[in-house]
Amino acid sequence: MSEMSFTSFSEDDIRRTQPALKIGLLATVTPAGLPHVTMLSTLMACGSERLSFGEFTEGRSKHHLRTNPHVGFMIMGLDRTLWRGKASYTHSERHGPEYEFYNNVPMFRYNSYFGVHTVHYLDLVAHTGRMALPMNRIIFAAVQTMVARTLARKPDGEAVFNPWTRGFMNKLDNLKFLSYVGEDGFPVIIPAIQTQCLGPRELAFATSVYSEELKAIPAGAVVASFGLALTMEDVLLRGVYQGIHRRGGVRVGLVDVDWVYNPMPPVPGQVYPATPLEAVTRF
Repeated sequence: MSEMSFTSFSEDDIRRTQPALKIGLLATVTPAGLPHVTMLSTLMACGSERLSFGEFTEGRSKHHLRTNPHVGFMIMGLDRTLWRGKASYTHSERHGPEYEFYNNVPMFRYNSYFGVHTVHYLDLVAHTGRMALPMNRIIFAAVQTMVARTLARKPDGEAVFNPWTRGFMNKLDNLKFLSYVGEDGFPVIIPAIQTQCLGPRELAFATSVYSEELKAIPAGAVVASFGLALTMEDVLLRGVYQGIHRRGGVRVGLVDVDWVYNPMPPVPGQVYPATPLEAVTRF
């Protein structure tokens, strides 16, 4: 990923990552060794070498941490500046200063239904420092990807994307991020906002922005693509990275998607492959 030359957070980093209104992503590794990405608005730096996030709903990422503590993270503020890095899960607490901090944030303090019940802690390994999102280059890459999507011959195959997923991933102002497990065992998160659907099961993204990081993804690696709207809708897709190819005259990275997951409450669950309905036997 982009060079990670910082092994601690500055006081300014800590202050800037603590507002409630921000985007926090945590990439974990499943027991099968696959990348998984979760949106965590509570993710923040809580010390010079520590991060935390508050749990108020159950999710797969918390279980992954207990089988593999290696994580990748990204925190992005409303000013479109972001921090990316890697960390290791250490422990969880149900008391302490971060527990009090989270439950005094208006979102949880005045919520009648749930609050933060557990705080999870991560030791920082390294991070990139505060960096601006290169919006001009991202817009250009999004237009390039749209050209490839329009002009390229669409591959055949079973339809993995339903109409909602296709429309969501093709919307240019939705955010998208890629993740894969690096050689050191830590997941990597790369902004890939230009990502769009190409045909019934492929994702495509122009490589003209974050190009060195995208070129570093090995062909054949399992890649997760996380799509997020500011309306707090999101979707997680996963598949095999096919490398960089020309489509419609544009160099794009391609992912052959074979798994789609809905992370949104109230009922998160697998969308593709479809899971059989089971009768309710316990009440």
